[in-house]
Amino acid sequence: MGFEGRLFVVIPAFNEVKGITRTLEALAAQGDRDFELVVVDNDSTDGTAELVRAFPGLSAHVIHEAQKGTGAAADTGMRAAIELGATHLARTDADCLPLPDWTAAVKRAFGEGLDLVSGQLLPRLDEPDVKRYQRWVLLGAVELASAVGKVRPGNRDPEYLGPYVMTPGCNMAITADLYLRAGGFPRTKIEDLHEDRALVNAVRKLTTAYGLRRYVRVRGSSRRVGAWGLRNTLAWYADHRYRPEHVDIR
Repeated sequence: MGFEGRLFVVIPAFNEVKGITRTLEALAAQGDRDFELVVVDNDSTDGTAELVRAFPGLSAHVIHEAQKGTGAAADTGMRAAIELGATHLARTDADCLPLPDWTAAVKRAFGEGLDLVSGQLLPRLDEPDVKRYQRWVLLGAVELASAVGKVRPGNRDPEYLGPYVMTPGCNMAITADLYLRAGGFPRTKIEDLHEDRALVNAVRKLTTAYGLRRYVRVRGSSRRVGAWGLRNTLAWYADHRYRPEHVDIR
């Protein structure tokens, strides 16, 4: 089974003028350039939208979303992409670096019969404020969280058709049809809810055609470690047990 359809990549972005260029460069360097890009400007004040529009060699649909929050911005982007004709949706974030085979790998996973694809999250290697051991501790924490998530009470319910699969919002893909049937990302703030977990649990009530594909790879930012330290960052990702005054680290 091969991939058939139109793939759109969606990126929510808030005040990312200092960093989104690297993300756009990573997308421009994809071996498979047969995709369209939607960037959702989440009411930025630093010229993020203008930078994206002016980026050479990569055309993007720039959508504005005034409601603050990664969930709201991502949902707006997904629905805008569907209106533009997307049959398949992939999401990454404005501080992430998809590997050069990312879009090809996403299509491969869809071609294998998945309707929701969970990818492998790796640490970025170019952030000077983050020590090497901290990157790998975070990577280990991701693997531990994935294992714990399978037995976590909140992820267990008789209505679920299959096991929990941790699906990072910055490296996931879903068919347009399933996204709409599942209700999409909840339109929430990053500090209120893990919108990726909510979406995958909604999907689990509808289908078993989802799964992890480690060959779908994105390098994610560890900039919260540089700002908050390793312990607080781990507590943040563990259900926001650490709640700083400012969550938008730039």
